[in-house]
Amino acid sequence: MKNSKLYRSMGAVVLAALLALGGCSSEEASQESNAEESQQEAPQAEQVNTLTSQEKEEGWVLLFDGETTNGWRGVYKEAFPEKGWKVEDGLLKVVASGGGESEFGGDIITENQYGNFEFSLEFKLTEGANSGIKYFVKEIRPRPEGSAIGLEYQLIDDSRPDVEGTWTLASLYELYRAENKQVNPIGEFNKARIIARGDRVEHWLNGVKVLEYTRGSEEFRQLVSESKYSDYENFGEAEEGHILLQDHGHEVAFRNIKIREIDLNKN
Repeated sequence: MKNSKLYRSMGAVVLAALLALGGCSSEEASQESNAEESQQEAPQAEQVNTLTSQEKEEGWVLLFDGETTNGWRGVYKEAFPEKGWKVEDGLLKVVASGGGESEFGGDIITENQYGNFEFSLEFKLTEGANSGIKYFVKEIRPRPEGSAIGLEYQLIDDSRPDVEGTWTLASLYELYRAENKQVNPIGEFNKARIIARGDRVEHWLNGVKVLEYTRGSEEFRQLVSESKYSDYENFGEAEEGHILLQDHGHEVAFRNIKIREIDLNKN
């Protein structure tokens, strides 16, 4: 019994000495410890519409700064559309307008044209939404009805009853179907990526390659001849073209839009 009391007394003395050396009370020490743990566990805020130092070194360029529409214009226009699109909360959005193809604000394209490139963005669809990312877009004359002509990375809600085959999300619209997709639910962001090296093109979705093809190949030209693009000479075979975001009358949000040009002599 005496030894037990002695040990407790010694323990109290040691604890008091430690607290005195630390210059804080046991309550303060506990609060500081909890604060440190909270800081360690708290996730860092997601950085959007910015480039990392590594991306800058790799040659990436932002195509949307989160605040303006700089670098974009309406297709067949000199300026950005006055309606149909808006910048809100760091997002570039298509305004819902009834589902018509390029009937309200119209498509928008990059001011610059690109040949060999890696392009990526994050997109968020609303229920039943339809849109697309087109590339190697040329403003051909006479102007076609509806959307401008180009190769299209399809953006669409796959649960729509009219969607199947090459009309599905991440497919090359009308030509090649995307496979092995890992899709986040409607209302969440997904990441699209397009890589074009010469005539070789890849579509990626959320870090997974879902299709690849060769522009101008025998297979490619055969598929084009059987598609809605059969009347367009050398469809999809331009050396360079604009990148386009489609207005199809449904609300779709975009962010983290970026591109890097590829030097085939170095890659």
